[in-house]
Amino acid sequence: MSPDPHFFDVSAANFYSAVILQSARLPVLVDFWAPWCAPCRVLGPLLEKLTAEAQGAFALARLNVDDSPDLATEFGVRGLPAVKVFRDGRVVNEFTGAQSEAKVRAFLKKVAPSAADQNLAEGQGLLALRQWARADAALRRVLADEPANGPAALALVKALLAQGRGCEAQSLLADFPRSDAVVVAEKLAPLAHLLCAVEAPDSPADEGDLDALYYQSARLLARGQFEAGMDGLLDVLRQDKRYRKGQPRLVMLGVFELLGDDDTATREYRSELASVLY
Repeated sequence: MSPDPHFFDVSAANFYSAVILQSARLPVLVDFWAPWCAPCRVLGPLLEKLTAEAQGAFALARLNVDDSPDLATEFGVRGLPAVKVFRDGRVVNEFTGAQSEAKVRAFLKKVAPSAADQNLAEGQGLLALRQWARADAALRRVLADEPANGPAALALVKALLAQGRGCEAQSLLADFPRSDAVVVAEKLAPLAHLLCAVEAPDSPADEGDLDALYYQSARLLARGQFEAGMDGLLDVLRQDKRYRKGQPRLVMLGVFELLGDDDTATREYRSELASVLY
């Protein structure tokens, strides 16, 4: 028996308390196996390893069907190994046969999210509510465990930009993990660059009317005054569509990405931008 408290053997004698009752608190995986089953000897250690990694996200109960054939019959076990997930006293998911580690991990992710998955969901939810600082904290917990988590890195970049922390966002973008999130991250880079420019102690001095307007717009964005900041960027473009090779347009696209397509300001200012440019 494993010393891990989340891994244990069960039988007909303790199945109700160890599996049915406990499944009201957290998912319980039941591994139906037998000593003569070769695939069971492969899957069993893998399940034990993943249970230890999960650190209490779920429990694993191993049931020898030779010792408890009635339970195997009751729960419709027709092949070994058979893994069934119990939640609130009933089976909510299952698979039969030995599986690769990747497939088992994917299966477990659906029924028992890891701490990193839970923190990512929390961070993205807080981001949607525009609770930037709290989202920041949750997303950093994800990246502490999974530095290559692209969705978490992208969400953290957004949280940083919304707080006006352009230099930190720019640093994260420079070492962004390889993932599908890279495409969206690249759209945020011009915004990060501009916010970093006005965040530094030696912020660029105003060199002319357009420069002054451009950097003032950046300072407004850094303070979370997105609409006022975008008004300023539009004014820059109205006076010179080719100002800084079109950087104000790219910065605005970054703001749209930060706020999201469903945001009222995104829809309004996307239309305004199109009317100014075309």
